[in-house]
Amino acid sequence: MDKTSLKTNANTLSEESVLNWQIIQKDFEKSFGTEVYSSWLKNILLVKEYNHYVILGVPTRFFRDWITSRYADKILSELKKHKLSINRIEFKIVGKEKLENGIISPDSNKNKIMEMKDSILNYNRLNNNLNFDNFVVGQSNKIAYLSAKKICTQLSIYNPLFIYGGVGLGKTHLMNAIGLELSSNNNVMFISAERFMYQFIKSIKKNEMVSFKDFFRRANVFIIDDIQFIRGKEGLQEEFFHTFNSLFDKSSQIVISSDRPPNKLDRVQDRIKSRLSGGLVVDIGLPDYDLKLNILRKKIEEFQKSFKEHPNLSDEVVDYLAKDTKSNIRELIGVFNRVVAFSKMSNRPLNINDCKIILKDVYNSIKIISIDKIQNVTSNFFSINLDEMLSQRRSRPLARPRQIAMYLAKKLTTRSLPEIGRKFANRDHTTVIHAVKTIDKLSKNDEQMRKNIEEIKSIILND
Repeated sequence: MDKTSLKTNANTLSEESVLNWQIIQKDFEKSFGTEVYSSWLKNILLVKEYNHYVILGVPTRFFRDWITSRYADKILSELKKHKLSINRIEFKIVGKEKLENGIISPDSNKNKIMEMKDSILNYNRLNNNLNFDNFVVGQSNKIAYLSAKKICTQLSIYNPLFIYGGVGLGKTHLMNAIGLELSSNNNVMFISAERFMYQFIKSIKKNEMVSFKDFFRRANVFIIDDIQFIRGKEGLQEEFFHTFNSLFDKSSQIVISSDRPPNKLDRVQDRIKSRLSGGLVVDIGLPDYDLKLNILRKKIEEFQKSFKEHPNLSDEVVDYLAKDTKSNIRELIGVFNRVVAFSKMSNRPLNINDCKIILKDVYNSIKIISIDKIQNVTSNFFSINLDEMLSQRRSRPLARPRQIAMYLAKKLTTRSLPEIGRKFANRDHTTVIHAVKTIDKLSKNDEQMRKNIEEIKSIILND
């Protein structure tokens, strides 16, 4: 690519380009080294250039994930040397053929997705790779997945659809999939709460609130990500409340995501929480072993399609990654990308010991969970006093949370049964064993129990 004059379509640039990509590529080779440059950076193409950010083209999703996780910050630093105003880069999957030709043609996808005129930010960048077909379904996300599919065939049956869960569990993937599914026949607005606020403030400063209201309220599918961002922002909440009502009154489908359920959104107006709870509220929990295993298998399939070769991961290694990675799905994919990259660079299959060495910083960075934290989170979750939960009282409202806390202490810490018992007001280790067996059985048969445990676990691990 550095030997060919790049022909960037004039229609893709919003202003005159000041970046010379050939020179930048030469600087990349000097800065990153020939090996990294030839393997990765040589295949990056400048797609769009704005005053404050650029969009770079890459051939595959795997390529994008690897570049983002390893080199994005340094690439941004290099670009700032050529254009100081750049503070953000984004990657777009454009395919190998376009990269080889050095030409990016206008998008052929003509989805009916609204954009704010003359805005630096494109509020509707739906990612074609985040669709229902490649969303891996498991026990922890099945209800959310089925609910998302349902509203695509029957608008407003669940309105609003509220999806909540921890970081990196697939909320944005599902919302993006909904947008893609509905975009052919609907005016879809897909925006994050942060960007909604940005446009809100910008419209106030420019005295364009009438245009702001008209623009956001004419969508018939309104998807807003990370609604917890509006916490404590009274003016923004006021505008969101009226936007929500306007859309709801005309039967527009509303889809919302958050890192917590509506009733746990502190510093949010009660009337907003009431409306968010008025449709269907579903959660996405932490992935279990089976889901992580299926995700890794899916990533291997995608790798084979993209590179026409196997990533050199044995079933034993895949099983190890699924069992020992305690993090969310996004971090699991990052772990997979790292292992595959090392396997390719070393040109040999990796064993479990190799993976332990490669991923030592990942596993060493896992937070140590204390029993005290588990007890505090559990008591707060059930709105009971910690001293009462640890007391000798055996009433169901106290005994069940106590057993859940013991169960989580056994699952999330390395403490022995006697040590756990001592932390629970000097109870015997047999009491802990009974609690673990009881909760383990209930979580398999009681859907609400399983959800409670997953939510508590998510709070503990992500707090």
